[in-house]
Amino acid sequence: MRITGFLLISLLCCVSCAEKQDHGGQTPLVEVDGNFLYKEDLQAVLPVGISKDDSLLFAEHYIRNWAEEMLLYAKAESNIPDNVEIDRLVENYRKALIMHTYQQQLISQKLSEEIPEQELTDFYNNNQELFKLAHPLVKGLFIKVPITAPQIANVRKWYKSDAREAVDHLEKYSLQNAVKYEYFYDKWVPIADVLDLLPMKEPDPEAYVNKNRRIELKDTAFYYFLHVSDYRAKGEQEPYELALSKVKDMLINRKQIDFMKQVKSDLYQRAIDKKKIIYNY
Repeated sequence: MRITGFLLISLLCCVSCAEKQDHGGQTPLVEVDGNFLYKEDLQAVLPVGISKDDSLLFAEHYIRNWAEEMLLYAKAESNIPDNVEIDRLVENYRKALIMHTYQQQLISQKLSEEIPEQELTDFYNNNQELFKLAHPLVKGLFIKVPITAPQIANVRKWYKSDAREAVDHLEKYSLQNAVKYEYFYDKWVPIADVLDLLPMKEPDPEAYVNKNRRIELKDTAFYYFLHVSDYRAKGEQEPYELALSKVKDMLINRKQIDFMKQVKSDLYQRAIDKKKIIYNY
């Protein structure tokens, strides 16, 4: 089937008062075995800002796909005469969807997502097995300078300390001399990101960094200085600041489950009190 520009314009623009009345105010474009595709359906799915040529192609494909689906559905329905099981599944899905929608409305209206800090920290501390690291993390500082840079002796002294004075010296020095400077004393970063900065040839670089928290390396062009102020190995407890979002999600989910259990219990008890539930055994 090909749709000409004239035909598409006619389909989208021509409106029959009789058709509107017969089809609830909608204008039919295509009919397949008593099923109608309406002008309004096509207009609703046309992409905004689409060109005239593209709109013709889009309409052609959409109408063809719709007709094919209608024909396939009719063929399938005629070959599956017993729809009892399908009707049961549809009804179960409808019930589940209605209950889920109602529960989400209740939770949104009645349950706050604000959780006290003490409750968050208590959950984190009491459920440490839930927050294990999948890979090592470190805090620290890294600086890379050319081998010809001045004051290397001072850099050796400054990088080993996380004191504010030493860091200030390094920051000022790095503006003029460093090829790369990374300050991460205040945040956890994956050790893999740090190892990518170093020309390290150790067989187990993660263990080496954990054992040697102050590392100086050198190649033909650069010095590399790394100070690791803190290290968390794989399998250790995830730092609280990183686990916080998961802690909050878990507590919110638990509160929602408890809330809905109480809602169901209250509904059940009221039904018992009003004798709406009758047991025949």
